[in-house]
Amino acid sequence: MAPRIAQSAALERGVAIIDPLALRELDGGRFGLGRMIEPARSADVPLTNGDLFALPSMAPVHKAIDDEFDRYIARHKVANETIGVGTSFDFQLFDRAVLYSKESRFVLAGIVNRMDRAYVLPESCGEVRLIYRLTRIKPMQAGEATSPRLPMTLNIVLKAKGDHTVDGSGVALTCSELARRWLAADESPPSGVELAARLNSNDGPLDSITPENIDRIETNLQIAHAPKSAARDFRTDYLLKVFHYNAQSRRFEEAPLENQIDRDKIFADAGLKREFRAWLLDPKNLADLDRGTILIPEKFLATGAIAATPVGFAPSNLQAEFGLIQADGYGNEVVGEGEVVAALRKAAAGGVALENIRSVAGFERRLNDMTCSGCHQTRGIGGFHFPGVDWMAEKPSNSTVVPASPHFFGDQIRRRDILTALRDGALPDYSRGFSNRPQLRGSTELAGTEYDDGWGAHCYQQKPKRADNDASFRSWTCAEGLACQPVGNASRMGMCFVKSR
Repeated sequence: MAPRIAQSAALERGVAIIDPLALRELDGGRFGLGRMIEPARSADVPLTNGDLFALPSMAPVHKAIDDEFDRYIARHKVANETIGVGTSFDFQLFDRAVLYSKESRFVLAGIVNRMDRAYVLPESCGEVRLIYRLTRIKPMQAGEATSPRLPMTLNIVLKAKGDHTVDGSGVALTCSELARRWLAADESPPSGVELAARLNSNDGPLDSITPENIDRIETNLQIAHAPKSAARDFRTDYLLKVFHYNAQSRRFEEAPLENQIDRDKIFADAGLKREFRAWLLDPKNLADLDRGTILIPEKFLATGAIAATPVGFAPSNLQAEFGLIQADGYGNEVVGEGEVVAALRKAAAGGVALENIRSVAGFERRLNDMTCSGCHQTRGIGGFHFPGVDWMAEKPSNSTVVPASPHFFGDQIRRRDILTALRDGALPDYSRGFSNRPQLRGSTELAGTEYDDGWGAHCYQQKPKRADNDASFRSWTCAEGLACQPVGNASRMGMCFVKSR
C-alpha cells in the first residue's frame, strides 16, 4: 500500500499563511516585528535585535532570558558538565551575543489562526499568532540555497477580536465574520504580492489584526545541545518562555506558561500539593483534561520550561521527569496510580464520558500533552512545531523547507471545523485528540497518511487478547499492509511501517 502525502492537500488552507512570497511582502509592511512592537516605526528600516532588546517594553524579556541562561549554566556546573559557547564543551550553549546583536533580527515566518482557542476568552474569538524566526542579517550570496536562520522563534499572540475591532464602516466585527474571512482566504490568489494584498484588504483576514490586539509574546530558543558521546546520546534543549503585555506599564512581563506544572513549587508546599491533587482529580477538571481544554490555575504553574529532544515513545515520556504519578506509595508522587483509577471511576459514576483518558497511562499522556514542554516534545521538528518558511532563500519555495511539524498539520482539520462552526453560528466542539493522533472529526482526509494509520503514523502495538491492550490507545492502529513497530524495549508505542516478511 503506497503512503499518501496528505501535506499536498494543503491542510493549512483557511487556517494558516505559509506562502513564502506573501510572507516576505507582509514582513516588509505593517506585519514586520518592528511595526508590531512600535506601530509608528517606519517599515523601511527593519528592527534589528540590538534595537529590539534595547526597547523599554522588552527590558523584562531581556532580563528573564538572561536569568534562564544563568540558571541553566549553574545546573550543568553542579552536574560537573562543561558548558559554554563552542564545540569544546559537553553542552554547547547558544551564543547570547547573537540574540542581542544588530547583526540579527526576527523575520515573519508564518501567520496562524488559533480561533480554536476561543474557549479561553470567548469575547476575543480566540487568537491569531504572528510567528517570527531569528535570522542573521547578511546579503544572500549567489548559489546559496538557504538563509542563515537560527534556532529561535518569537510569537506575537494577538486576540482575534480586540476591544475596538471594527469593519470599514465602523461596525464591530463578530466571531462569525472573522471566521468567514479566514475561511474565504482559501479562495484567495495562490501566492506572492497578490495574495498578500488580498489578505490585507478591507475584507481580508488580516485587516483586523493590529498592535492593539497584542496579548503576549512567546519565545522558543534552542538554548544548548550536546553531541552524541560515550557518556550520552545526542540531546538538544529548548527554552520556552511567555511574556504578557501590560498595557499600563507598556512592558512585556514574565508570566506562567499555560498548563506547565511547576513540580518544584508543588513538592515544596504540602498544602499546595494537596490542593493541586484535589483540583486535578475533580470530575469537572478531569473532563476538561480529557477534552484538551483544561486551564490549570496559575498558582500551580512555572514561568519557564526546558523541552529536551529527542524523547521516547513511552506512555509517560515526560511525567517521569515531573514525578507527578508514581506507584511507590511513599509520598514521592503528587497523584498516585490508585487515586487516578478512583477518579476515573468517580467520573464515570457521575456520568462524565471520557474520550481520551481511559486508563492511568492515558491520564499520564494527556497531562503530558497539555504542558508546553510535553507538546513541543510530541512530533515536533527538533523542538519546534512551526519553524516557518524561509523566504530569505535565493529561491523561496514551500518545497525547500517543511514549514511545520506533523502535529501542526494533523490538527488543521479540527481547527478548520471549529472555524466553520463559528462562521455558521453553530456551537463549536473545542475538544482535541492526543498530539500524536489527531481527531478525525468525521473527515477521511487524514486516513492512510502519516497522521493517522498510514506510514509513519504514531501507533500502539495491539496484542491478540483485547484485555491486554490499553483502553486509551486501542484506536491507535495502522492501515492494511502496515504494522506498528515499537520504539524501545519497554514500550508498545511506535510507528506504522511496512510489515516485515
